[in-house]
Amino acid sequence: MPIQQVIAEGGKPIKVWTQDLDEVSRAQLINISRLPFIHHHVAAMPDVHAGIGATIGSVIATRGAIIPAAVGVDIGCGMAAVRTSLTAEQIDERVLRRVYDQICRDVPAGREQHSDTRAPHDAAKPFAEPLQAMLAKHPKLLKSFGKHANWVNQLGTLGSGNHFIEVCLDESGKLWVMLHTGSRGIGNAMATYFIELAQREIDRQRAQLPDRDLAYFSEDKPYFKDYLEAVDWAQRYARANRNQIMRLVLSALKRHLPPFTLEGEVIDCHHNYVERERHLGAKVWVTRKGAIRAGKGELGIVPGSMGTQSYIVRGLGNPESFCSSAHGAGRCMSRNAAAKQFTPADLAAQTQGVICRKDKHVLDEIPAAYKEIDQVMTNQSDLVEVVYTLKQVVCIKG
Repeated sequence: MPIQQVIAEGGKPIKVWTQDLDEVSRAQLINISRLPFIHHHVAAMPDVHAGIGATIGSVIATRGAIIPAAVGVDIGCGMAAVRTSLTAEQIDERVLRRVYDQICRDVPAGREQHSDTRAPHDAAKPFAEPLQAMLAKHPKLLKSFGKHANWVNQLGTLGSGNHFIEVCLDESGKLWVMLHTGSRGIGNAMATYFIELAQREIDRQRAQLPDRDLAYFSEDKPYFKDYLEAVDWAQRYARANRNQIMRLVLSALKRHLPPFTLEGEVIDCHHNYVERERHLGAKVWVTRKGAIRAGKGELGIVPGSMGTQSYIVRGLGNPESFCSSAHGAGRCMSRNAAAKQFTPADLAAQTQGVICRKDKHVLDEIPAAYKEIDQVMTNQSDLVEVVYTLKQVVCIKG
């Protein structure tokens, strides 16, 4: 489905792939569109909803500047998925419950992390030297890390919120592993430090912004390069984190399921990140805040909620979206509102047939708190094509 509305309110045009746009999100998009360094237009995906400063589900192409809060505090957050040779006939609920328990034991979630003996020290080695160089230039970063300074032990951990690990079946009955997580506490600490630094710099320059959370670094200012180094570090760490979790989950499957092979490479895509790309005649910085890259032929992952289907997609390379697509269903209700409105019985009904937690502590992730994923996919039929449809049978929430 093509662009459903174009907003022009004194800045660059805003091209929106949905009619479902709340007033807060609309105002945030207008604020972004009025910044002087926006390139051509702002793209809003069909899962768009309000964020901090910038909307989640937006694609922001900029020339000569980057907005740290638009990249967000979970730098490099994204998805990974892989198809196995296992089929639905080779599994049953009893063995899947053992798989669920094994993954819970092997992959720390929430605020938990690996012990020193289980931490992936070899995988962490490439990150140590660049981090020390960063700290030499920004010693106050170490203070902001706090307990997250032990970042080696967090590599290969899920975190909390909407992060998850799922075992899914596709329409042909093949078993998949799919997961969602990012750069953990250390990425959050880096992001917070540089967001505050950008705000102080804007205050010092007495620059006028429609929202202080849109404070930015210009390419001609000293901290721009430092922020890029931090972003690059955190985005690589996030991908390494997903790699480690995938390794642990596949190992858990091998302990309880018949022998299997992987069918194809692991699909891995960021959906909170910034990258240098060429679009509409210029080389620009593209910030995808809750959006994935969907270049022509590129595979990506668009998850639903913990009770609905998800999609493996192939990008169509639409230039109007800066070769991007939605990153998921997108919330239609705040966490607090969901926790107040629904009960564990509601959660059990909406996750019927899925082995997962069904207690009050995960009510904020109930499927009804999210937009309809099928409507999101319909709205972006000119951005991606569906390759596989997945439905979870196991879901582990952070």
